[in-house]
Amino acid sequence: MSTDTRTEDPDGHGAPIGRRLVLGTVALGAAALVAAPALRRAVEGGLGAAAGKDPTGLTGLLPNGGGFRYYSVASSVPRRAPADYRLTVDGLVDRPATYDLDALRRLPQTRVVRDVQCVTGWRVPGTPFEGVPVAHLLDAAGVRPQGRAIRFSCFDGTYTESLTLPQARRADVMVALRMRDAPLGHDHGGPARLYVAPMYFYKSAKWLSGITVTDGVEPGYWERLGYDVDAWVGRSNGRDDAPTV
Repeated sequence: MSTDTRTEDPDGHGAPIGRRLVLGTVALGAAALVAAPALRRAVEGGLGAAAGKDPTGLTGLLPNGGGFRYYSVASSVPRRAPADYRLTVDGLVDRPATYDLDALRRLPQTRVVRDVQCVTGWRVPGTPFEGVPVAHLLDAAGVRPQGRAIRFSCFDGTYTESLTLPQARRADVMVALRMRDAPLGHDHGGPARLYVAPMYFYKSAKWLSGITVTDGVEPGYWERLGYDVDAWVGRSNGRDDAPTV
């Protein structure tokens, strides 16, 4: 699958822009299905399942009921049942830890409602995310003095992301377990994903499996292909979108 940064969606949900004209009428038809919540959930599930088996990426052109687009940089992503999920916190910390989903759910939770902004232009307004502040996990692990940044890894085996330590400690940066008042499903990066509210959505890595404290920023998947490491909405990547904070 191509990884060209100007033809595919680095936010992890989109599709090659050049194909929009080809399937424009199909996309309009799909949008008409989302008037009722039950139909919206059915559309989301169907598109997510189709996208997971579509090597062309064409299904990424079909917007689901929430306005998101499905995409993965990996050819396939294994599913993790709630009982099988694990998140590790390691690197330059005093107390490395591994959390299962139940343990994450027992930790203090935060809720953030912000617009989601893709660097390719689409925006989903007023989207609730709930989960564990990354700062809480870092405090529990005990970051060593030489720790300066965080590397986030994913169980798709391909995607990575990074934040500086101050960015990761923001109150609106979390390990998200719920989205739109429901458990985070596989197609949206579940059982747990990173959510970085003030940055473009490619920073919010899906299928999160590891949080590693490092001594410097290691550019993530899309950043190694040319996108900005500091991805503040409206202040990076040559875009002037309204901030999401």
